[in-house]
Amino acid sequence: MYNAFRDRIHSASFINIAIGLAAVWVLRLAIHTTWKKSGRTKLRGPKGASLLFGVGKELFESPDMGAMFEAWSKEYGVTYEIPMICGQTRTILCDPKAVAYFFAKDTWSYVNTPELKAIVARLLGKGLFYAEGESHRRLRRSIASSFNSTAVRSLGPAIHKSVERVRIAWEASIDANGGGSTVFDVQKCLDTFGIAGFSYDFGSLDGKPNAMISALDAITESFLEGFLSIAVALLTIVFPILMIVPTQQNKLFGEVYEQMSEICGTLMNNATKETDDQVSTMGLLCMLPWSCSRIFLTNQVSVVPVALILFVLMKSSLLAAMTWALLELARHPDIQTKLRQELLSFGGEPSYDQLINNLPYLDAILQETLRLHPPVPELADEDDVIPLSEPVRTKSGEVVDSIVVERGTVITIPVSCLNRAEAIWGPDARVFKPERWLEADGITKKAQELKGHRHLLTFGDGPRNCLGKLFAVAEIKTVLWVVVKNFVLEMRDGPNTKVEITRGLTLRPRIAGEDGIKVPLKVRQYKG
Repeated sequence: MYNAFRDRIHSASFINIAIGLAAVWVLRLAIHTTWKKSGRTKLRGPKGASLLFGVGKELFESPDMGAMFEAWSKEYGVTYEIPMICGQTRTILCDPKAVAYFFAKDTWSYVNTPELKAIVARLLGKGLFYAEGESHRRLRRSIASSFNSTAVRSLGPAIHKSVERVRIAWEASIDANGGGSTVFDVQKCLDTFGIAGFSYDFGSLDGKPNAMISALDAITESFLEGFLSIAVALLTIVFPILMIVPTQQNKLFGEVYEQMSEICGTLMNNATKETDDQVSTMGLLCMLPWSCSRIFLTNQVSVVPVALILFVLMKSSLLAAMTWALLELARHPDIQTKLRQELLSFGGEPSYDQLINNLPYLDAILQETLRLHPPVPELADEDDVIPLSEPVRTKSGEVVDSIVVERGTVITIPVSCLNRAEAIWGPDARVFKPERWLEADGITKKAQELKGHRHLLTFGDGPRNCLGKLFAVAEIKTVLWVVVKNFVLEMRDGPNTKVEITRGLTLRPRIAGEDGIKVPLKVRQYKG
């Protein structure tokens, strides 16, 4: 039945699809107006520039979405409402106390929207990102041991080995160019996640094309093509049925899933042959002791969603964080020099525990990168009262220190705003300043109210916090250890080079004027 319906969609004209969506939109607005309850707190907020898209178009086209959320917070208070696609509204929480309360709730109280769940199921399968309540708790518990400190410690040799391949490749390229500076697109070079994550070499470091990586990059690049791509993406949030319309983005998502399906057999075969000194995250998952996890992860069909989630997170989120870190070091040569001095004075190769605990300036640079450059909306499934750390004025003029939300309220946590808002982090909130993590009063009292990892929401918090944060921290620190010890990074076109943010699966940097999502940096060997 689904295939027949999909074929009808594929054969329908654009006009017919548009008329159908318009009818659904009008019906949705009518239902929304009829069913709207009056018990919730009616908050102030910006007016939508578009009847169809609300402020969604402005947000997606903005070079800094976090700055828009922060500006609205200054005007309307620490919590406010924004109009979104097709008459939807979202409640925005920019208050540390409210955010801490929200994240502390279990996954029964706040769940993904039905539309988002449909998109997640279509793209990533009905796995951890899809699950809620008891199902989510059981899934997290079953795979958590593959991402704890003991597991990540065992991955240390594989992580270091993969990063060493970057060093060897860069040195060979520099030598081939006469020993001077060489320009690398660092996003293409940091192919370190494949071995540690999957015991699989995706080949990017050797210049070999990979269909899945190319498709993921193409998805990000498609958002650079103009508003049409953005419009389709925005409407898909409300009408998941658009996932089966043969747009370029949907075809690319399908290609990613097909490619992962093809290589899953190889991934599982490699993982089951791992030894104690050559282990990967996928291998640890395949060795889980729980019978339900064994059944889930030893079936090639079932393992596709798990592998795809790991791949997308490692490829998109982890690579974005690594690139931002190297980019900030290239923009701030004084900070890069100070880090190199710490690394060289350490002597020898650090163990996992030393890498995590004994290199304070390296840790400060990582935290500052995650603060400035963090790589979904939630739905209230029951009535609730969310406390605030400071009062806000409602539409009626009443001043309240808590807000009432009703079942069906869509709540958004703007991480990029909370991680770098001046009201939370102080007047230098948008400055790359690792020292703030080392000074006694470097982290403001307001920022300390944020309950996430190191007072950041980059990895989320509570029952839905990111299981892979320890792996991410270890991998990024290893990359910085190897690269900064051995190379000097510079902006290819000088310190005033403009850097833009591209939106895809994550927020990734690109050098203005470059084709696609390239980040070319000038690299030379450090001679001492």
